[in-house]
This record gives sequence, C-alpha cells and structure tokens, in this order.
Amino acid sequence: MKVGIIGAGNIGSALTRRLTAVGHEVTIANSRGPETLRDLAAETGAHAAPVTEAAEGADIVIVTIPQKNILDLPAGVLDGAAAGAAFVDTGNYYPRQRDGRIDALETGTPETRWVERHLGRPMVKAFNSILAQHLQELGRPAGAPERIALPVAGDDSAAKAKVSALVQELGFDAVDAGGLDESWRQQPGSPVYLADLDAEGVRNALTAASNDRPEEFRATASSPGTYADPA
Repeated sequence: MKVGIIGAGNIGSALTRRLTAVGHEVTIANSRGPETLRDLAAETGAHAAPVTEAAEGADIVIVTIPQKNILDLPAGVLDGAAAGAAFVDTGNYYPRQRDGRIDALETGTPETRWVERHLGRPMVKAFNSILAQHLQELGRPAGAPERIALPVAGDDSAAKAKVSALVQELGFDAVDAGGLDESWRQQPGSPVYLADLDAEGVRNALTAASNDRPEEFRATASSPGTYADPA
C-alpha cells in the first residue's frame, strides 16, 4: 500500500520506520524540504518529497504536524491521493507548550474536526494517544497478552476500517472510538492519552473521558511557552 506522511517529527519518523518495515511504500515530507530527510529516507527506503507531492497516489495520507501548522499547509495538499484514500490526523493541541491559543479548540471543537475543516477532507483521528517510541517499539502480535490498543475515531466507516487495519498490522489492537465529534475522548489529558492500555482498557477509558479540557491543556494569556517551560 502507498502511504504519504506529512510531517517528519517523532510520530512521523516512527511511522515511516514501522510502515516501511512491514512492506509499505512510504513517501515522507516536511516543511523544510526533502533534502533534510535524506538520512531517514536512506535508513528506511522511504521516498522523500516536497509537501505538495506527499499525497500523490497514496492510499492513506497521514498528517502529523503541530496543530498550529495546519494553517500553513498549501491549499489542496491532499488532492493527489488515490480514489478512496483515507486521511489521518495524529495531531494534539498543546497551547501552553507549542501551539498558542486556537479559539475553536478552546471552545470545544475536537482537534481533528478542526483539522478536517481546514484541509477539506474527511479525517480519521489515530496514533495521537501513544508516545512515538512506544509506537515504534511496542507493537506485538495479535493475541499477545501485552498488546496495546489504540483508539481510532472518524465519520467515514470505510476510511476508519482502512486505518484500523493499518493499526493492527503495526502490532496494536484498534478500538473504534466513534465519530469525530467523539474524538475529544482521546485528546491530551483524557484517560486513554499515553496510557498504553489493552483493548478493554481503552474502551473503558473512552467511556470515562470528560469533555472538559484539563487546565494544563488550555491556553493562558501568555501561551505558548516551551515544553520545558509551558506558558
């Protein structure tokens, strides 16, 4: 399968390594240009490309960039994807550490719903609730007692099924987390976030989630700061 990845940070790099390892054809892009991805491409066999070419012919396109940078993506950046492609957002809103205030998110719009509105394609939220190192290293065979589960939310059932199959292939159980309007259940600060739970644990955590964003994940008048010194 052809997978386009926009963003080569921790999650994007981890997905590139894992997806190429299981045999997928990966195109990786970032804001700094393909020449900055030479080492990752050489390591994994992925194709480094400009952002405008990342989705070309892809069956799945994964957008994994800081929330604030969604607005900087070129218009039509997803237009080259294959017919029936699934589009994934892995993003999390970190107002105090990185993104600053985004009014729609502060007033309750789920993160990936906001991304969907800006990119103009139906999005699936996945791979946002796990550390990149764990995504790269903790995949396990189906049925293994220590196998971690990941929530997958989206409105398009076919796209969600395609992404869920990819999650399973990477060594994690996929748990249906409902539609995008329910995807706040896996946002930062929720019980499932970074918890590395099994499938039953993920389902219970999603049920227990509150739609009140925790204070540490809400903007302040001086946001953003840094991860070391949030504002």
